[in-house]
Amino acid sequence: MARAATTSDPFNAIAEPRRRHILEFIAGDERSATEISDALELGQPSVSKHLQVLRDVELVSVRREGRRTMYRINAQTLRTIHDWSGLFERYWRGQLHRIKAHAEEKR
Repeated sequence: MARAATTSDPFNAIAEPRRRHILEFIAGDERSATEISDALELGQPSVSKHLQVLRDVELVSVRREGRRTMYRINAQTLRTIHDWSGLFERYWRGQLHRIKAHAEEKR
């Protein structure tokens, strides 16, 4: 099965750790590419490329403020990822309950 391009799938886009760090950094407030670059100690060209991927998959939205471009989380697209990963949270919670019950039986 061929892997989807990072520019067409939000799940593949967030597979890259630096993109996840960018999303974490801008989660609380919109930021410029320079702020992101400085805070995460990444080169400006690298940040720009990662932001372009995040824009392409609609995980971030953009607003112009004079000469600066401000980036912020696109909550609607991020919700898709959150909802999907929530399926596994329920699975692991069930597994932990079974482990606990098994351990209590052994007492």
